[in-house]
Amino acid sequence: MVSKRTIDGIEIYTAESDHLVFSITPALGGKITSVFNKSLNKEFLWTNKNLHLQVNEPGSDYDSNFYGGIDELIPNDMPETVGSISFPDHGELWTTALEYQEENGKISVSAKLLLSGLFYSKTVYASTNHPVINIDYAIRNESSERKDFLWKLHAALRIQEGDRLVSPARYAEVVDPEYSRFPKGGQFGWPFVDDQDASIVPVLNNTMDFFYLYDIAEGKMQLSGEGGAHLFSYHYDTKIFPYQWYFASYGGFLDHYTAILEPCTNMPMSINEARDKGQSCKLEPGESLTTSVQIYAGDKKGYEYWMLSNTNPAAGLRSKKM
Repeated sequence: MVSKRTIDGIEIYTAESDHLVFSITPALGGKITSVFNKSLNKEFLWTNKNLHLQVNEPGSDYDSNFYGGIDELIPNDMPETVGSISFPDHGELWTTALEYQEENGKISVSAKLLLSGLFYSKTVYASTNHPVINIDYAIRNESSERKDFLWKLHAALRIQEGDRLVSPARYAEVVDPEYSRFPKGGQFGWPFVDDQDASIVPVLNNTMDFFYLYDIAEGKMQLSGEGGAHLFSYHYDTKIFPYQWYFASYGGFLDHYTAILEPCTNMPMSINEARDKGQSCKLEPGESLTTSVQIYAGDKKGYEYWMLSNTNPAAGLRSKKM
């Protein structure tokens, strides 16, 4: 079942299954603003209570307008000039109003991004039998030049002390010591750094973490909470997202207390540097990429049942260029 409402002039689609209620805002780049599990009576997403939903102008500063929920970053993260094009903070998508339609419980949003020339679309719908959100994507290069770009999922989650980031990554490194409890010291075996388990969320203590995670054997990134009883889990194709970024604020970033799960196409942050390392997403003119992502938001027992009934959820995901 899908319904539509308007808040402060912004249209919000809400889809409901027997297990989940989730909301999406086409005017804000297709941001997902809520993922609520009905049986747990639990909202998984963190949102900034100091901000109202609002449309931001292209080129706006991201951090001061950070509402939370699930964003996606395309075609960049940091402001950067790639070729002859200067891309704004956190890319184009989050300030782009998308066209949208709803049919048979599926919500589709799409738009051509004006600076990059990339056409972006996604279709979002709830699973019938499990607390799972399915997202089907297509990205096409409609420009006349090859495009090197970054695409990153970006789920801001509610956290409490003792929650744990669960990742199959073998290695990690600190992105920037100014945004981390730990000094930048090169590669380390995830999750232990300086004899400390960096995957465990600490108490609100005015610190932050920011990691790249890589050498990932399986396409999943999870936050485990309530002593392991609850789980938010991304499942995806590692051929599309070979890296994971993890940013968490324990009060150190604008007093926010949230962890952000970020499966990503690129490492490091700079598109130019990632391109030179052969670690950037790219599409030739007319070339397309399609893939699917699944989000599980429920209890651990239900997750295990889902995994048993879907021998390998990631196996059904697809990626291709044509």
